[in-house]
Amino acid sequence: MIYSAILVASIVLLIAFAIERFGRVSGVPAVIIMIATGLASRPLLQATGLTLDGLEIIVPIVGAVGLVLIVLEGALDIELRRDRLRAAAGALIMAGAGFFICLAVFSSVAVMALHLTLLQALILAVPFAVISSAIAIPSSDFLPAHGREFVVYESSASDILGVLVFFALINSDGSAGGILLGLVGGGVMSLLLALVSAVALALLLMRIDGHIRFIPLLAGLFGLYAAGNLLHLSPLILVLLFGLALNNPRLITRFHPLQSWMDDTYGATLKEFKVLVQELTFAVRGFFFILLGYWTELSDLASLHAWLAAALVLLVVYGWRYGMLRVSRHPLAKSLTWIAPRGLITVLLFLHAKEVLPLPSFLGGTVMLVVLASSALVAVARLRPEREKITLTEERANTV
Repeated sequence: MIYSAILVASIVLLIAFAIERFGRVSGVPAVIIMIATGLASRPLLQATGLTLDGLEIIVPIVGAVGLVLIVLEGALDIELRRDRLRAAAGALIMAGAGFFICLAVFSSVAVMALHLTLLQALILAVPFAVISSAIAIPSSDFLPAHGREFVVYESSASDILGVLVFFALINSDGSAGGILLGLVGGGVMSLLLALVSAVALALLLMRIDGHIRFIPLLAGLFGLYAAGNLLHLSPLILVLLFGLALNNPRLITRFHPLQSWMDDTYGATLKEFKVLVQELTFAVRGFFFILLGYWTELSDLASLHAWLAAALVLLVVYGWRYGMLRVSRHPLAKSLTWIAPRGLITVLLFLHAKEVLPLPSFLGGTVMLVVLASSALVAVARLRPEREKITLTEERANTV
């Protein structure tokens, strides 16, 4: 049994690596192939008498770890500059507006179609209103630097806002005042704790030496993330700020008492840490999406109600996004329109919602269809004419 598990884990990682490589060459989102691989592997393994047990526990854990690593990896690529503040603010506004518009539409439909209370409908709507940074950030690798920056800020902010609103709704008494109190209180507390913790962890990386440096640091990060979730806060703020602090150490060392904390070896240390995070992110992401596909019931995907609900979700998401990006006249509007995938955070929040709401079974199929379709639509952003336009725009910007 032990060696069989090791063999299966090794095969999953090798398959994930091959899928990542194929996705880069073909332009097909790797997430789709991974989920499809998981879906196909279930009947094949069952035919040989093999089954994977305990996935209802394993998949959410792997997903939570993957979410932290993916947001951290994206934040480690962002260089904060004064001239980029306006762009960052635009991404945050886009994330907030998109989230609340989708939340309003989806909850209204849920009240009418599923006969839920308004509070129940809002809880159900949150998973579908959130952009998944776990898919959006890796999918933006073909964009120029400012485009990737927009995706990291928007998707991370959407994740953070989604978690805050979700738990504010679940822990409230159903009144508007109770929800607002939970949202504001949780947001302020999350931000304060995130600032202190992120600075402390960044200073630790600057000063720690020896061969064992990164694992204790990651253990502290994951521990704080778990504690924040247990307190129903939004610890993704901590992950985002930690990554930004590491890649922009001048934000910390500009204060006189801390100027001596960073030495000449910090650049090399940060580079090593980034490589470790990238490797871990690949492994966890591969495990999650392949196991998620295996865990999915094929019968849920065959429901007509699941397809109709998924079509409505996609129509609202991309219809709103198309209009908003055109109004804002974003230079990368054609590509960014399609980078609004639902994925890891959608699945995790939906699993939590299932525990507290009486939901019809077809919604499980709706979630998977939305994840698959929105991931597939990311490929539209990679069309050759738009990529050539992006390259030309970037070259012009570099010559100014």
